[in-house]
Parts: sequence; structure tokens; C-alpha cells
Amino acid sequence: MPTGSYTINYRSSVASEPVDTCIQTDVTNDGYAATDAQSGELNELVFSCYIVTGLELLELRVPAHVPLGTRASLSCRWKLGPTDVLYSVKWYKDGKEFFRHVPRDVEPRRKFLLPGVDVEQSSPNGSNITLFPAVLETGGRYRCEVSGERPLFPTVSDHADMIIVALPEHGPTISGSRLRYQIGDRVQVNCTSGRSRPATRLAWYINGEPAPPATVLTPVTYKDDDGLETTSLALDFKVKSKHFRKGDLKLKCLATIATVYWRSNEESVQGERLKGYARSRDFNEGASRADRVQASSSSHCNTHLLTTLHLLVYCIIQIVFKTILI
Repeated sequence: MPTGSYTINYRSSVASEPVDTCIQTDVTNDGYAATDAQSGELNELVFSCYIVTGLELLELRVPAHVPLGTRASLSCRWKLGPTDVLYSVKWYKDGKEFFRHVPRDVEPRRKFLLPGVDVEQSSPNGSNITLFPAVLETGGRYRCEVSGERPLFPTVSDHADMIIVALPEHGPTISGSRLRYQIGDRVQVNCTSGRSRPATRLAWYINGEPAPPATVLTPVTYKDDDGLETTSLALDFKVKSKHFRKGDLKLKCLATIATVYWRSNEESVQGERLKGYARSRDFNEGASRADRVQASSSSHCNTHLLTTLHLLVYCIIQIVFKTILI
């Protein structure tokens, strides 16, 4: 390559997205991929040019689930290299910029209108922002992008997803249960969640233990026009003696949404078979006592009758004996 002034195109090795930057330099030897500053012709050479920067993105915090109507706090931490100077901090949602901080600008912090994204407050350097209120449109993918100053403009970024949760207005409801069950009866009950977004996750428990998978049907989800969803989960099994503990069978439905919602509903039903057995046992015990009383009375009567007969025979013998003597 001839000696002269060239424009060198390079890509930062630490940028999350390729960043093309042009600078003027004097080239006196081979070793660069460059274009002639005057003719624009490409002169391909043997090796590439690498730009080293110390800018690092240390941490990005975006809450995974945020209840509807509450605040969402986002945080972005970075580390500048020894020679780096902060140029800008930019926040994006679903690829669209809604906030930026450029220290050297007359107005360092700027907000951009974006449906569902309302920046309530931000830290002086743009590393922390608070969104309020959280609406359904607030959910999406958020990205923090940090750039260093010229001439290199090194850039690092990271992203995370946020889901806005519309909590149910009430806990799960259980329907289809009876007051009493007998061994061999079929239990067919249904659990229905309140309207929410995302859909509520339901789970059945029998006497405090997770219901066997074979007894739980596939959940059904209904979506309303406003985007809220209702989930229904059925439980179907035959009653066995092991299901009754102290004469009761406990059925519980648990409703959860990630880590922000946890509600349950429990019903306790009685077992007729066990109570019927107890009544039968009591009845038999009463009959047995009556039989013993009857047997005792009968034995006493028999003894009394035998004594009377003995006296009668004795009297007859005495009368006959006196008659003979006369």
C-alpha cells in the first residue's frame, strides 16, 4: 500500500453490536484493511486492526414480573476503562429508544414518548430509572446501552424481559364437590382462577399432598377481549379408604403467578362409609349387651322355676306320706 492518508474502518472487539468507525491516519506499511481517502478504492492487506477498550457492562437488572399499576425499577451498571470517558447511556424497549443520558449535552437527560413507558425518575448518570405506572403495554424487552467517547466510541449493552402481571381480584374457586363421599365414589371437582395476565397456574392437592398426575386433567385457559385470562383445572379420582384421614377428605387448589401471587382454597368433605361403620359398630355393641342381659335374665328365671318345682314335689311327697300313716 502506498504511503499516504487513509480512512481505516474497524470494529470494536467488545461491542455487543458491530460499530463501524472511521478515522484518518497515515499508513506507511502494510497490515490494515483500508480504503483510499481520495479514490475510495479498497486496498486489502494481510492482517486486521484491533481496538482495545476497558469498557464493561457489569450488571443489568430488570424485574421479570411487575404487578399492574405498581412501579418498576431498572438498573444498569458499567465500568469504564482507564482512558474511557462516558459518552452516553441509552434505554430501549423492544428496540425503540425511550430515554438517554449524554453528559456533554446542554440538556443531558432526554425522554422519548413510547406507549406504556413513563419514566417517573432517573439517577443523575442514567444508570437507574423508575417506570410508573406499570400498564400492560409496559411489558417487553428492555436494553441498556453504554458508549464511551470519541474517537473509538466503544459500546456495550445487555437486555432482559419484563412481564406486567394483572393479579386476580379473588382467589381460586372450587366447584362440583359434595358434602359427603363413600369409598368407591367418584370425585369430580373443578378449580377456576380469577381473571389475570398472564394466566394463573393451578395445582391440586389431596390431603396436603400433590394430586397424582393421572387424576389431574389438562388445564383449560379462556382469554377475554381485554387480554385477561381465566384458567380452569379439573380433578377426577375414585375415593379409597386411604383418602380419609380422621373421617375427612381435604381437597385444595393452589393458584400462583410466578413469585408475585400465591392464593389457595381448601374444602373438607366427610366420609359416610367410615361414619356408617362406626354407627354399625355401636349398634352391634348395644345388641351384644342386650343379648347378655337377656341371657342372664333367662338363666335366672330357669333357676327360679327349678326351685319351685322342687318345693312342689317335696310338698306332694309329704302329703302322701302323712296319708299312709293315718
